[in-house]
Amino acid sequence: MVRITRLGIRAFNPRTMVSLEPHAVYRYDNPMTSGIVYLVGAGPGDPELLTLRGKRLLEQADVIVYDRLVHTNLLAWARPAAELIFVGKEPAGHTLAQDEINRVIAEKALQGKTVVRLKGGDPFLFGRGGEEAIYLADKGIRFEIVPGVSSALAAPAYAGIPLTHRDMASSVAVVTGHEKHGKVLSALKWDRLAQATDTMVFLMAVDNLEHIVTQLLRHGRPAETPCALVVCGTTAAQRVVGGTLASITDRAHKASVHPPAVFVIGDVVSLRERLVWVEKKPLWGKKVLITRPLPHAFAFADKLSELGAEPVLFPTIELVKEHNAKTLDEALSHIESYNWIVFTSAYAVAVFFEELSARRIDIRGLRQASIAAIGPETKRSVEATGCLVSVIPQTFTAEGLLSALHGKIKKGDRVLLPRSRDARPLLAEGLKQFGAIVDEVFLYRTMMPSRVDSAVLNDIRSGKIDILTFTSPTAVHNFVTLIGQEHVARIALDRCVAVIGPITAAAARSCGLTPSVEAATYTTDGLLAALKAYFKNEQEQPNRK
Repeated sequence: MVRITRLGIRAFNPRTMVSLEPHAVYRYDNPMTSGIVYLVGAGPGDPELLTLRGKRLLEQADVIVYDRLVHTNLLAWARPAAELIFVGKEPAGHTLAQDEINRVIAEKALQGKTVVRLKGGDPFLFGRGGEEAIYLADKGIRFEIVPGVSSALAAPAYAGIPLTHRDMASSVAVVTGHEKHGKVLSALKWDRLAQATDTMVFLMAVDNLEHIVTQLLRHGRPAETPCALVVCGTTAAQRVVGGTLASITDRAHKASVHPPAVFVIGDVVSLRERLVWVEKKPLWGKKVLITRPLPHAFAFADKLSELGAEPVLFPTIELVKEHNAKTLDEALSHIESYNWIVFTSAYAVAVFFEELSARRIDIRGLRQASIAAIGPETKRSVEATGCLVSVIPQTFTAEGLLSALHGKIKKGDRVLLPRSRDARPLLAEGLKQFGAIVDEVFLYRTMMPSRVDSAVLNDIRSGKIDILTFTSPTAVHNFVTLIGQEHVARIALDRCVAVIGPITAAAARSCGLTPSVEAATYTTDGLLAALKAYFKNEQEQPNRK
């Protein structure tokens, strides 16, 4: 008999904030078997190269066991209750030995849990996925393999190097540059390998680069063969060191190349100069911190990625639905009596329509009400439900919204204001001064995040983030609390601080974070436009102080 366990309800798409028909997420458990382990390839670094199946499994997992090269943004797909286990896998030493990793994933599966073993690249291409799968098979534990995009393919592609080309290369070899530690005899047959294929790709080759080059030259590969090292491929830290077999070792040394890097050898490398593409994007090479709460962060991250930046999710706010629904129930019981409904956030829209649906209240009950939205993102969320927005201000603040509603809301009008418990009182007080009868309904509150990524926190403190973005004063204050006030002055010294408007800018200054970029239009699109203009100007004036 199969048991079906209800894991939760999702009433809106978290990436678009569009309300959806509520649906449940289920896990199917067969009591005749243990749990299951999914060996999932996380891809080469760019989190957008994760497969759709990998994403879905991350959303369902009870336990996620992940490596050092897995981008932390991928963990944002995990359920809040999921257990996250970091197992390191540093080149010079592992946080957990492979035997321990095998034991952990097996132990969790034997507890009946759904385990995602998240591995950089592809689990079966020099990822030791075969070893883990054999261990699980020997234990009688169910497992599945979810292939990932390998850095052997992706890093050259992001560097503008096609591995094959009809006029240059019809064959490719992918080779390990780092054989098993302690191996007495190499499994690589250099006399055959050196000239066997038109293109060669070595993974994990940095530490053994000189040996690899020596063997290839010794066994007949021409010294003038073009080659390139793609360091940190597909990420904001990507850089390419090019040369020939005769010069690459020296150039790598002068450039202080460190792992991870992919070593590409062959005539196709010469095409890079004509095929460079990702490096031409306006925000290429910039690591951008997003402090928005996760339901709002994904769409912003997508747009940053399109501009060539590497978004780093670091939500400093967690949105928590209110449990006490008494005032909401009262408002919804006479929803048709309201003349106006005023929304001040896309999340308020999502929760409001979710609650309508949960109570099976017909959306047509809103037909008597005019709807106002504080900005275009909130307007899009409302209109995705089929309702139309009558008023949107020119300035996307509470002050701007009050100004836009002046003269439209009449004395005696009933106004429903569904919002955050932490919102400023200015809007409600202003509406009452118009003579309106205002019912404030608190749908959610903002809190400090319950889960903070320590790896991202360390990157912020060590200066590995190029741009800090803030879209609310709360995000600024919580950010300072999380990183520690003592780190602020050093972090702000040479980082670009980008804010969405004057209220957030004032909060940033009060905390010692002087904004370099302030959006003229108070939306994430406005912030993106301001960032593009800022860095275009910086490129045109590289010595600007």
